Amino acid sequence: MKSIVKKIVVFSMVGMMQIGLGASIIEASPLYNEPVPMQQQNNWKVGNGERFEHERQERERAENQRHEREMKRRPHETKKQWHERQKRENERHERELREIRSHR
Repeated sequence: MKSIVKKIVVFSMVGMMQIGLGASIIEASPLYNEPVPMQQQNNWKVGNGERFEHERQERERAENQRHEREMKRRPHETKKQWHERQKRENERHERELREIRSHR
């Protein structure tokens, strides 16, 4: 009697182990996983590109506003000083815009 109980216990344990192993294999199987549609991946890339484009436009807008402020004549400046500063500012502005546009 004891040997029959031992056999039943051993075979039931082996069966439970097989069921557990089978369940984990089924869960890991790609058969039941839904594939990621290509359109969703493309939307991420487009959204990411739009974000970079938006950041570039924001940097460009801020630089243009700064440039506009700097180009105005200040009350204490002579015309010569103002024109020299305008020249330097135009060079700096062009350099900044090239840098902003090149980081795309």
